[in-house]
Amino acid sequence: MTQLRRQSLTSYAAPLCETVTDAPQPQGAEVLVRISRCGVCHSDLHMQDGYFMLGDGKKLDVSGGRQLPFTLGHEIAGTIESAGPQAQNAKAGREVAIYPWIGCGACPACLAGDENICAAPRHLGITVDGGFASHVLIPHPRYLFDYAPLSASYAGALMCSGLTAYAALKRLAGRAERAPVLLVGLGGVGMMGLSFARAMYPHAPYVADIDAGKREAALKAGAAAAFDPSDPGARKELLKMSGGVYAACDFVGSDKSLNFATGALAKGGKVVVTGLLGGVFTTAVAMFALKAMSIEGTTTGTLKEASEMLELVRAKKVAPPPMLERPMSEAQAALDDLRAGRVLGRQILTG
Repeated sequence: MTQLRRQSLTSYAAPLCETVTDAPQPQGAEVLVRISRCGVCHSDLHMQDGYFMLGDGKKLDVSGGRQLPFTLGHEIAGTIESAGPQAQNAKAGREVAIYPWIGCGACPACLAGDENICAAPRHLGITVDGGFASHVLIPHPRYLFDYAPLSASYAGALMCSGLTAYAALKRLAGRAERAPVLLVGLGGVGMMGLSFARAMYPHAPYVADIDAGKREAALKAGAAAAFDPSDPGARKELLKMSGGVYAACDFVGSDKSLNFATGALAKGGKVVVTGLLGGVFTTAVAMFALKAMSIEGTTTGTLKEASEMLELVRAKKVAPPPMLERPMSEAQAALDDLRAGRVLGRQILTG
């Protein structure tokens, strides 16, 4: 019997620890994948804590609905080890990246192809066991993508941070073609967003982050200009340079980041919010009409968008963000470093 080794969440707000069980045997169209890489995402911190911050001291409890021990991790790449009898094209040894935003398949969102916003999701590492492990069970081979000639680390990271950035920027099409887009937040998703913005649109983007090292890295990666949103003069400087931006992505998702993004908009501008840091945003309702501005939230992306994204990465040779590989046994240390703000780009756990 194949052993399943996991870095498990056994209690909320507590360190992960290793657990060992028998690996599941795939049935029907299921596929068992041996994991070679799994990225570490900021949402893993929220899942470990068991809540998201909503601002004003309020929390969204997300500790229910899963049995402990539980396996975090959703940016997964690996090799097919075995498959059920109905799993077509799931040949053992095939190297694949895994689309983790799996839905129920029956709700209106899933029937429209929007499994990422399913009402009863089976999202890997969020509602069902994920990738901080030696193996993961996938319900159907349609969620598996061949990733050659990309590296396994890059392919895994693309399934969340890449897909989130791509789907957010796609929602700015038209506006981002007029003038540079503004990217607020240069974590793993934001750095992916920089690469995708350069590949998708004709203008190098503006970027903003409170971390000087991240701003410097973004300028080296091709950003048009970088701003410190904690600087009281930064918004004025950005407005003087740009005349106001038509398109912005908030990869932080805090009151401060969204205020900076909306404050930099030109009339007719739009902000897409993907970040989950937390906080409360307020603005005068009249400003929506007076500035003709839009604020839209999005979460990850669809299976179709994942396919589009991989085609774009291959065709445009989209560069990966900085990546640090470390052993799966260091999963908790990786979470600690991410929580402390010591990470540039993406950490990747290796199986």
